[in-house]
Amino acid sequence: MNWNISDEMIFIGMVFIAAFLLLQSFIVPAFGENRQARKRLKKRLQSVTDGADVSDPVSLMRRKQLSELSGLERAMESLPGMEALERLIEQAGRNTLAYRVVLKSAALAGIAGLLVGSWLSSPVVGILAGAGLGVLPVMGLMRARAQRLIKFEEQLPEALIVMARALRAGHPFVDAMNLVAEEMPEPIGPEFRMIFMEINYGGDARAALKGLLARIGSVTVMVFVTSVLIQKETGGNLAELLENLAAVIRDRFRFHRKLRTLSAEGKLAAWILSLLPFALAGLLSIITPTFLPMLIENPTGRQLVVVAFVLTVTGILWMRRIVRIDV
Repeated sequence: MNWNISDEMIFIGMVFIAAFLLLQSFIVPAFGENRQARKRLKKRLQSVTDGADVSDPVSLMRRKQLSELSGLERAMESLPGMEALERLIEQAGRNTLAYRVVLKSAALAGIAGLLVGSWLSSPVVGILAGAGLGVLPVMGLMRARAQRLIKFEEQLPEALIVMARALRAGHPFVDAMNLVAEEMPEPIGPEFRMIFMEINYGGDARAALKGLLARIGSVTVMVFVTSVLIQKETGGNLAELLENLAAVIRDRFRFHRKLRTLSAEGKLAAWILSLLPFALAGLLSIITPTFLPMLIENPTGRQLVVVAFVLTVTGILWMRRIVRIDV
């Protein structure tokens, strides 16, 4: 393939943009997030938590880890952006430190950049390869967070039923959460254990429940937290409320599972149609090495390539609008 470096960079950039849009558009959690519903629930949640200490809690394990760090490690942990990365690590259920993830990403980026740049004799391609591999640890955390969220939401109806039965048997609300912590597996068991420990050691219930929402950011958990806090303000049968909420969450999860199954064909078609032009370009460069350089060197050919890329991006965004349904 006799392209110059600028042509190679343009082609790589096009592939990167298309793949990024596909990843952002068609790899989503099991539950669609309705932004308007989230805004309404957040506003309602804020109204029932006014006056409470709702600062984001730090897990006991992480607090212990931070106290055992050296001065240099603590300085690295205090760098800008580390707090958001720590929150991502906690939501993914991993027991590591933010600066170690950053060092791992930097090591992968440096090694990949040097190897690819030396192999292809192109520093720019090496930098792109290093940047691509450098984000893999963070992408792994994001994937783990999404999987953990799905599992948590699958377990939540059963946990609510356990709490409702404990309340009907005469146990207080805190003991009902402790029963969930003891009976349920990861991830919902440890999360409820953190709530129980915080309340049991004198913490505020509203702050503990909002801490759960900070760690498990989903509409389903927001509905649970909002319902419990409103019930504590207004009174009522909490056991019946939890049973009804469990039934609603089960139906919602069943509906979204069906929705994912029905939209799987559209997502697969989006991937195939969007990446097919790049695959054909690579195949043509192998079968007929002179065809693509001839097309790119012609001004009309360059214009056609730009138009094709714009249409590809437009098609991805349009298929995203068709496939993604917020409920």
